[in-house]
Amino acid sequence: MSYDVRCVDLGKRYWLRQGPGSRLLRRLLGAPAEDFWALRHVGFDVAPGEVLGVIGPNGAGKSTLLKLLSSITAPSEGEIRIRGRIAALIEIGSGFHPELTGRENVFLSGTILGLRRREIAQRLDSIVDFAGIGGFIDVPVKWYSSGMYVRLGFAVAAHLEADVLLVDEVLAVGDAEFQARCLRRIHELRERGTTIIFISHDLGTVERMCRRAVLLRRGAVVAEGDARDIVTEYQQSVTDEQLARPSLAPDAARSIAIRGLRAAGQDGRDKGVARTGERIRLELAVRTVQPVTDAVAEVKIYSYDDGVLLFECRTPDSGISLASGDHVVRFDIESLGLLPGAYTLGAIVRRSGATAAVDWWFGRTTLHVDGGPAAGGQFHLPYRWSVDSPASPDASAPDVEMSRRRGASTR
Repeated sequence: MSYDVRCVDLGKRYWLRQGPGSRLLRRLLGAPAEDFWALRHVGFDVAPGEVLGVIGPNGAGKSTLLKLLSSITAPSEGEIRIRGRIAALIEIGSGFHPELTGRENVFLSGTILGLRRREIAQRLDSIVDFAGIGGFIDVPVKWYSSGMYVRLGFAVAAHLEADVLLVDEVLAVGDAEFQARCLRRIHELRERGTTIIFISHDLGTVERMCRRAVLLRRGAVVAEGDARDIVTEYQQSVTDEQLARPSLAPDAARSIAIRGLRAAGQDGRDKGVARTGERIRLELAVRTVQPVTDAVAEVKIYSYDDGVLLFECRTPDSGISLASGDHVVRFDIESLGLLPGAYTLGAIVRRSGATAAVDWWFGRTTLHVDGGPAAGGQFHLPYRWSVDSPASPDASAPDVEMSRRRGASTR
């Protein structure tokens, strides 16, 4: 089987010297050293055009792995084989020189990443437009805001014609609208056949973008396989308090299981990035082991940053009938009322009249909303507007009607 990335028995060791004082003093005094393995015995292959997700808790070794793959640091043991040009969306903008302008840094960064000057010039307009910095391209980057800085750095790396792309925590880049733009760009690269290694705490994005995933814990690969199965295993290993798990009904009452939750367009295709005011559909896949006549399904939308419940859709409280087997409960939203940003979708199923959930789903389905109709405030509401011009004494009725029609519009 061919591969673009292969890691064989990969390990990274750091020496930690014990005792007071500076590192140099401890070394001169011969303080005892303790070895710490950030990664140990890590091995996997990534096939051409594959998107591999890497998940795990903080301190599991995810960022260390990407630094090894991108040659920022060298492995202590093992071997890394990579075919083709590699680009890394990690530590974005770290190579920028503060005294140089944005334009000059684009050429500098692009050259370091392996592009010819002519190739950079061909991509310059697209890079500036993607970064959204406009007239600031000829301003020294030391005057940039932190958001402008990372947006330009991401734009440069995202426009490389790389064979292998390394992505670390794309949701930490820029504001919510730019995050959606970044994910859209990564989707485009995936469709072109770029091999991608994708690291994120956003389990929903990993599950949607990756067919296969690796679970790291304490520097070791503890599970590898289908992305959905690995995300499920990781979630089950997280404490109830971290996920705010709702109270569950006794095992004997669990006749319904949630199999998946997604946002879809009217064409039925997955819609990880939607637009404000757009028609979308929320689909909850459930499986019943025996017929039920009183099932209640609820799909909830939370803010991504603080987990505040913003809205929920639910079937009638009296319950619906479901035969044994697989079902998809659909909620059609005529006009998406969310402003640009990142949101988490959650769901529970319960029996009518019960407060305890039969099954639940949280933290693994993310909806990114891109710009739509201009709006301010907390959410978008479709509305109509009109101007009613009173008739002047010498105006005829048809002219009045014409003025009313001219002044009417719908948003």
